Amino acid sequence: MAYFHELSSRVSFQEARQACESEGGVLLSLENEAEQKLIESMLQNLTKPGTGISDGDFWIGLWRNGDGQTSGACPDLYQWSDGSSSQYRNWYTDEPSCGSEKCVVMYHQPTANPGLGGPYLYQWNDDRCNMKHNYICKYEPEINPTAPVEKPYLTNQPGDTHQNVVVTEAGLIPNLIYVIIPTIPLLLLILVAFGTCCFQMLHKSKGRSKTSPNQSTLWISKSTRKESGMEV
Repeated sequence: MAYFHELSSRVSFQEARQACESEGGVLLSLENEAEQKLIESMLQNLTKPGTGISDGDFWIGLWRNGDGQTSGACPDLYQWSDGSSSQYRNWYTDEPSCGSEKCVVMYHQPTANPGLGGPYLYQWNDDRCNMKHNYICKYEPEINPTAPVEKPYLTNQPGDTHQNVVVTEAGLIPNLIYVIIPTIPLLLLILVAFGTCCFQMLHKSKGRSKTSPNQSTLWISKSTRKESGMEV
């Protein structure tokens, strides 16, 4: 779930971490390049022209403990906030710069000119943890074979201070329901038309039986006898 906040309501690293955990998730951790490419693809689809998504870096769950009790080279001190042991990194050249910058963002400025940061789109950069950014949460898959399967979609609920993207899965039965329900009015219309045709055909059939050739001839025959005095 990628949260796109307005500039005035973006959050710090710890606020982003707490927001993810409050919803049963964690700040994004990445195991390998394939997962990195998946996130890039999702963000590219969401920031196409017309989506209204603005520039803004994303907090991910990589950070450097600031207790001062660990030793070693600065890049080796970064760890995932969800406890992942993944050693995958996608640092931009000359990053991390360390110092007071202890929390990591995925760079996201798609409208930037090439000379102002465009070349390192989606690469990682360490930043001060109190800076305000968007963020991406990661959730464990639910073990539910009947869970709905849908394509990624963008939501913006009334009253929300952010936009979010949710990726879920869809099954066959819900999809069939979505197809069948819109066809119900058409099926009812066909049923009414069929019933009307049957009624009209039945009505015409009764009308013909009242004036069948045999009955008409018999009636005329009796009348003729009566007029001629031959009626017994």
